[in-house]
Amino acid sequence: MHIAPRRILILALCSALFLAACSNNVYREVYPTLNDGRYDSEFPYKGCSKQLEEISETVHMLSSIAYYRTYTFAESEKITRSRLTAELLEAREDESVYVNSTASGTATMVHYDDHKAVLLTCAHIVDFDDTVATFFVGSDRRLTPFLKTVAVKEKQSNYVAVLPEGGEMEILAMDKGADIALLGKRFIAEPTNPIRVFKYPAGKARELEWGSFVYLFGYPSGYKMVTKGIISSPNKDRRGSFMIDAMFSRGFSGGIALAIRDGVPNFELVGIVKLVSAHSSYVLIPEKENGEVTYDPAVPYTGDVYVERRTEVESGITQAVSVEAIREFCKASEPILLAKGYKVSGLLHVE
Repeated sequence: MHIAPRRILILALCSALFLAACSNNVYREVYPTLNDGRYDSEFPYKGCSKQLEEISETVHMLSSIAYYRTYTFAESEKITRSRLTAELLEAREDESVYVNSTASGTATMVHYDDHKAVLLTCAHIVDFDDTVATFFVGSDRRLTPFLKTVAVKEKQSNYVAVLPEGGEMEILAMDKGADIALLGKRFIAEPTNPIRVFKYPAGKARELEWGSFVYLFGYPSGYKMVTKGIISSPNKDRRGSFMIDAMFSRGFSGGIALAIRDGVPNFELVGIVKLVSAHSSYVLIPEKENGEVTYDPAVPYTGDVYVERRTEVESGITQAVSVEAIREFCKASEPILLAKGYKVSGLLHVE
């Protein structure tokens, strides 16, 4: 079929106008939502790798280790807590052994001034009991009041390995209930490499909605990573805590959650990751000799059997501490920090 050149021109113009109309319609439906003053629920419409990299430089892996001297008692001694004295433990020092307990997580540099650094993290990463006791089990399979072992903490070390001068951190303030802690580090000399501080404003977790988009930074299994997630159950409590569907493993505790208000790079701190949901169970396992042993499931096992507690992470269910709770904690901690020589005022500002 022959089409006149004039008709071809008219068809081309109509097609161009139609495509332009579709493009304008898509633009009106998508981009104006970024100017509504609310936290975004869309995936960022443009790249922000540079800003994410800068933020990642303020996030560090935190390691903590507690050293315990452990004392052992015979069941026939019938030692109870009330009979436990310093003199009794001192008399058994030659028979005691040292054990340690470790934890790791994520901490973010939120302040640096006058050779002093302050990092924000979760309390449970650095919270070790001063004394840990175990008890004998009676014939009725219930715990007796008689001590089997007592472990007394003699030293604790909290450190961020990448920081200069050893990276040893001091616990400045801690709220176990809220699961928030501030750690401090005094440098003798000005660090050769600049200390990167998180500069984005604190947001308002209470304004998060179902499906709000967040970026998360942390050290799962010791690797620095950034991931994403969406918010569920916003405003779970009076402090505005919430849940995230992000997939990550142990070591992410203390990692920051950043929401976006009206498009990147308008990041706001809305909280820190507190814990990953998990459930524990007890299973029977065979004897282990010389490391891991491979057993043939087709051959009946006749050796000793042991009980082992196993924890299974429920992926995609993560709880977070709201920035409101963090700001409340920081404000209450200002006198404590000042008494320790850290002049910190308005630690997490709000724009």
